[in-house]
Amino acid sequence: MPHWRPEGSIRLKPPGEPTNACMATGIDKLLGHLAMLLFAALIAGSFSFGSMAAPFIDPAALNAIRFFFASILMDMIAVAVYGEPLRFPAAPWRFVILGFLMAVYFVLMFVALRIASPVPTGAVFTLIPLMSAAFGWLFLRQRTAPIVLFSLVVAAAGAIWVIFHGRIAAILAFNIGTGEAIYLVGCAAHAAYVPLVRKFRRAEPLVLFTYHTLSATFLWIALWGAPAILATNWLALPRIVWFAIGYLFIFTTGLTFFLVQFAAVRLPSSKVLSYGYLTPAFIIVPEGLLGHGWAAPTIFTGAVGTAIALLVMALASDSWRFVRGEFNLHRV
Repeated sequence: MPHWRPEGSIRLKPPGEPTNACMATGIDKLLGHLAMLLFAALIAGSFSFGSMAAPFIDPAALNAIRFFFASILMDMIAVAVYGEPLRFPAAPWRFVILGFLMAVYFVLMFVALRIASPVPTGAVFTLIPLMSAAFGWLFLRQRTAPIVLFSLVVAAAGAIWVIFHGRIAAILAFNIGTGEAIYLVGCAAHAAYVPLVRKFRRAEPLVLFTYHTLSATFLWIALWGAPAILATNWLALPRIVWFAIGYLFIFTTGLTFFLVQFAAVRLPSSKVLSYGYLTPAFIIVPEGLLGHGWAAPTIFTGAVGTAIALLVMALASDSWRFVRGEFNLHRV
């Protein structure tokens, strides 16, 4: 069984494994898209299960415990795969930054939800892929093809249509308040996270990289939520809370962190987070299956529009360049 070499030794990446300098192609690129499709479906399920647990536990305590258990889970997987105890990572400042960015996103999301309603904050969420494209250029000089940008705008419009339940009046009445502005800062942190994963990742296997990122995120959130964590009577929590915690730490923390980092080294930043646009549409399925009601047919229109736009985006080239005053799409 191959072992991960600790700091100070050399580990060459296998042929075909993407590096910071290029995008994946062929089956490796397809796997990146499939990873984010699974990511969107798993995140959608967390809204339904999380909403059932929310009345019984403070959000800070819930997020802290999900990252704590997710770190332990990823630790066990890493030890099982590589057969040796985990070591302190090289350049730990990388994980301090990545963990801080994700902690900022989760903390500010809950701060914003105390001020604003979920609908306008959901609309702000649609800005993340566009912001990630900007950060991709800033950190990695990734250039986004015009067709990809157009697809992102169309997908965002479809997601907004679903979020506002197809009510044009509600969309026109949307305005940026204090809660939305706070969440916008959190979304910017989330958008910066994806290109920095590609920039910061070195020779360590992705499982170990995910473990250190989860651990750093837990520490940051624990610092913020310490009072709520200490005040929670963990033994008195109902079963639905522990069921939700189990789903959150296995699927929408440990696995989704791995999926995002898996895709981030294979796809441009704008394409990675664009699959979040499918989350509002995917929420329709678990909500209907759980007996909470199915969405109106008009809402499915936005979901279909989002899906078509993302399909166009997935098939589009990953970058573009200017040649003699005109842009040419080229694959990398």
